[in-house]
Order: sequence, then C-alpha cells, then structure tokens
Amino acid sequence: MSNATQSLAGTRIDSLLDANSFVEIGQSVTARTTDFNMTEMKAPSDGVITGYGVIDGNLVYVYSQDAAVLNGTVGEMHAKKISRLYDLAMKTGAPVIGLVDCAGLRLQEATDALEAFGEIYFKQTMASGLIPQITGIFGSCGGGMAVIPALTDFTFIEEKKGKMFVNTPNALEGNHVSKCDTADAKFQSEETGLIDAVGTEEEILGQIRQLVCLLPSNFEDNDSFEECTDDLNRVCENLENCAGDTAIALSQIADNGQFFETKAAYGKDMVTGFIRLNGATVGAVANRSEIYDAEGNKTEEFDGSLSARGARKAADFVKFCDAFDIPVLTLTNVTGFKATLCNEKMMAKSVGELVHAFAGATVPKVNVIVGKAYGNAYVAMNSKALGADMVYAWDNAEIGMMDASLAAKIMYAGADGATLNEKAAQYRELQSSVASAAARGYVDTIISPADTRKYVIGAFEMLFTKREERPSKKHGTV
Repeated sequence: MSNATQSLAGTRIDSLLDANSFVEIGQSVTARTTDFNMTEMKAPSDGVITGYGVIDGNLVYVYSQDAAVLNGTVGEMHAKKISRLYDLAMKTGAPVIGLVDCAGLRLQEATDALEAFGEIYFKQTMASGLIPQITGIFGSCGGGMAVIPALTDFTFIEEKKGKMFVNTPNALEGNHVSKCDTADAKFQSEETGLIDAVGTEEEILGQIRQLVCLLPSNFEDNDSFEECTDDLNRVCENLENCAGDTAIALSQIADNGQFFETKAAYGKDMVTGFIRLNGATVGAVANRSEIYDAEGNKTEEFDGSLSARGARKAADFVKFCDAFDIPVLTLTNVTGFKATLCNEKMMAKSVGELVHAFAGATVPKVNVIVGKAYGNAYVAMNSKALGADMVYAWDNAEIGMMDASLAAKIMYAGADGATLNEKAAQYRELQSSVASAAARGYVDTIISPADTRKYVIGAFEMLFTKREERPSKKHGTV
C-alpha cells in the first residue's frame, strides 16, 4: 500500500518501486526551527520523502528530495530522516537508494543543519561495504550534498537537469558556465569517475531497478541469483573478433547476452560491469582498445595500454565486488602503461590501487587472457601472481615482458635485420608464446575463444565454496 506524498519526489519513488509497495516513514516530520520566520513557512515532510518498498521483490529503502519544499534545501530534520533511514537499512540488511534534487543546506538552520548533515556522512561510512548504496541525481546536487554520491557505490545522473558540483562552475578561477559547465552530466560522467550512467529520468530509474536485481542485499546474504535459461555450454562463435571491444565480448559470454556496464564514459580503455553466469552475478573487468556502436561502427580506438583512470576505475570496482562477495572475471588484453604527461601524474598510484584491490580480494577470481599481456600492466590485471584462482588464455594470446621484435632490438642493439628477425622469433617462442607461459604454470589452460563461456562458468562453479584468509590487521592503507 502506497501512502507517498503526491509530488514529483513521490512520483519518482512510485516509478522506481514495484506498484503499491512503498510505505512512507516520517510523513509528519517537519522543520522545528523558528528562526528567520521559519514558522510561517510550510515544510511538509521537511522536503524529503523516506520509506521502504520492493524492487522485483527485493527490499530497499528510499529517500527522495522534494524541490517544491523550501527549494529542496537540507535542514536538520530533513537530514535526520535520512540518517534514521540508514539505521533501519543497516539493521535489516537492505540497500539504500537516494533520489537527489537539492538546493543545498538550509541557511535558516545553519549549524543545526550542518551537524545533521554530518550524521548522514557518518551513516554512509558505516554502511559502506555493509549494504549497497545507490544515488540518482535529478536536479541540483551541490556543495556538501555532492559528497553524498561520493560515499555511495553507484551514481546515476539525469542528462539535462542533473547538476553535481562542489563549487559552481562560475566560482572556479578563470572559468564560467558558458566556457565549461563543470556541473553538467557530461563533464561529471567523463571527468570525475563518480557517475555510472547518464540518461533520462525514466532510463535512470529503470537502470537502478536493473542494478538492484543484480546486487546482493548486503555483504552476508547473496540473494542475487536467478534461474539460468541460457545454455551453460553455449559456443560463442567469433568471440575472438570482440577482443578489442570487450564490452561486446562480455555480453557474448553472459547469460542471455546481458551486460550492465558501469562508468562507461570514464576511463574508456577499461570496462567494468556486471554479468550473470549460470544465474549468478559476476563482476567483470576488461581492457578495451576499441569501441563499436549498436550498428557495428567503430567510434573510438585506443592504443591497448592501461591508463591511470582505467586502473582506478577497475580498482574501485574490484573493491566493491570483494566487499559484497561477488566473484570477479577479468579479460586481459594490455600492452603496457599509457605514456602521457597527464597519466604519469597518477599512474603509479592508480596502478598500486589496482594491484592492492586484486591482491587483497578473497572472492573467486578468474582471468582470461584474450590478446596481448605485456609487462607489469599484465601483472596488475589479476595475474596468477596476484592471486587469480584460474587463468585461461586464448590460443592466440601473447604473454611476456614486451613485443618480441622490440625485445630483440633492445637485447641485440646494432644487429642487422636478419639477426633481429631471428632473435625476435626465438624470443617469441621461448618467452612470449602462450605455450611457454602455460609450461611455467602462469596459465592453467589454453582454450579456444569459442569455449570461453563454458570454461569460466565451470571455474566459478568449482570456486563457489572458496575460502581464503588474509593477514589479521585493521585495514590496508593503499
């Protein structure tokens, strides 16, 4: 039974949840301050609707800010309602979804509002890794409010009205909104690494529903299984042609071709997202050198290297999967680290975070080398050395320090062309071939690309009961 206030904020909740499933909590709460003529201002529900409902039968807690009430500003009771919703969610082990449309802190309540706002940050921090947290931005999300999506796991933003910023574009030295709108959906999705998807309001609500059904309710109860209607031994014809655009390769491997990509506009050389294999949710991380549109046209091309943004994007994703006991599949096809001034500023730090994420993760980890796997970039991509449980390689893969021709030029500098070609061929056979890596135990099985689906499904089935411990400590510092 739904008793949500009929407003835009309430309509969003009704559109998100299963029909008539929403139950509102704290409908009668209103602002309690009397300063600056606040007693004359009406603030129903203090500008935020809070409660619980279900998405495809999954319990979720939702708050939706109402911009029609005091411009959607956050006051003391507004913030406390959200904090109390988090308390319930943590007690019952269910996700929290925030639908944001906010003009910022309520000036009339000043320090009371600030104190209550800090409580939200604290609750979010306590909930991190305990329950999934999702944010949808449909209007303004500025100032201190912008920290809220940074503390959640997934963030979606409406393509036209959605605005996210700590400082407004006009407040940035040398900038103006007409020069660069740093608050708009395009900038935020491409530059910050916080936005998972951009779309219309309807599309965002649909994507949140889809995501909730893929995720466990909390870190202990993995109820994100569904009956598999796809052939577990399905042959993936011509999968080798998807080695460049691994988003397509992942959809080919997945049950019924379904792949939910996250942060698609950020660090595009790296693909992250969720698929189902035999009905179970699996987190996927993959290098990418090409992007194709729905019509099969190549829209972007990369050099095959790993960027700092791609490494950080993958690290954050792996940490989420490990926190919620979601197995991780990687498709490796990387030639090295991206060599630009911009990337060099953060490369070591970002790759360190990626290494730390893979090495620290205790969930089942399967790696498939689908192309080139060169140097330390390969090591960072869930290699056997970092704890991958099973490593497969396509029969045409190359694994080694670097390209054989380049290695020969370095080792035999000044040699003639014939000698270089001879030494390159030897290096390729002895050090860069998939057979040599398998002989050393760095690859468990060499497979045909078409058989990838059945092998990874078999690996995760075998690893279902995996148990692995790490040294006892408070937490890492990377």
